[in-house]
Amino acid sequence: MNDYQIEINLSSAKKQKPAFDSLEFGKNFTDHMFIMDYTQGRGWHDPRIIPYQPLKLDPSAMVFHYGQSVFEGLKAYLTKDQEVLMFRPYMNMERLNKSNTRLCIPAIDEELAVQALKKLISVDREWVPNVPGTSLYIRPFIISTEPYLGVASSKQFQFIIIMSPVGAYYKEGINPVKIAVQNEYVRAVKGGTGNAKTGGNYASSLKAQEVAEETGYSQVLWLDGKENKYVEEVGSMNIFFKINGEIVTPELNGSILEGVTRNSVIELIKHWNIPLSERRVSIDEIYEAHKRGELEEAFGTGTAAVISPIGEFFWNGEKLCINNGETGQVSKKLYDTLTGIQRGEIDDHFGWIVKVDEETPVISAI
Repeated sequence: MNDYQIEINLSSAKKQKPAFDSLEFGKNFTDHMFIMDYTQGRGWHDPRIIPYQPLKLDPSAMVFHYGQSVFEGLKAYLTKDQEVLMFRPYMNMERLNKSNTRLCIPAIDEELAVQALKKLISVDREWVPNVPGTSLYIRPFIISTEPYLGVASSKQFQFIIIMSPVGAYYKEGINPVKIAVQNEYVRAVKGGTGNAKTGGNYASSLKAQEVAEETGYSQVLWLDGKENKYVEEVGSMNIFFKINGEIVTPELNGSILEGVTRNSVIELIKHWNIPLSERRVSIDEIYEAHKRGELEEAFGTGTAAVISPIGEFFWNGEKLCINNGETGQVSKKLYDTLTGIQRGEIDDHFGWIVKVDEETPVISAI
């Protein structure tokens, strides 16, 4: 790791914290944020923790015009013993660098990023909610800041981390959600940016999401952009099916995001010796499995929702009810196990948990 010093400037005016038993997702933000600059020829420099505040950017900053940005999402949890734990932060930072490569953004020092996370959480430790089902959501992101209107890679960037105490991502919580299969719009294609976590992917999904919500569905299930036939992922989640005793999930193909929770679920399923297949799976196969009574469960996986059981698909004007609209056994076991590990209630045999040391020292103060 490079010899960085993280400067810390503590806020003189603390915000009023929201009630932790009635949190919405992504509405409230902690007292501080982390920020670091990149300048071509100098590299990443001046890592610092400062009071949470608006950014000052030139109107010609390239992020506004060409969308050169990437982001991540992870969580921290408070245990019954008042320890703060992070779930697989190194994998998130590794994935951030994969997105950086695709978007022509210089790589960050992954070890520095995790140490910055630890310090930021330590500074804002009181914001980690202590109510069951809540967590501290962490959003690292990088934006291009060079004031220039030419179409090229920026020579200036900012790496920023903000944090938000959150409740359930879906109002349904662990109860099954309804998903509309998207036939008209396309999310991503192989060779595009579907396997990078970049803002443009999500902007292009908003129209389909809006249409789905207007008809009473929580999310969109995307099909492949070439044949409009093969299942890819849900708007904010990877997807899994239980078909006749086997867990099936779409294989990573260059247009599907490599989810951290997806990876964790696959490891757990293999650990439990449940049959698992990562392969191409068509929407017709799902439909036929449902007709035969073999589509036993479906669920999404992601940092925000962890495990989200799916109770219904809507496709070609037909409603496919799954498991009587109830949470399945595998979905429930995965949710209980993952959240148990994340909260320190179940032993972590996989090396996923990183403890946040409350006594992490302030290296230097502004």
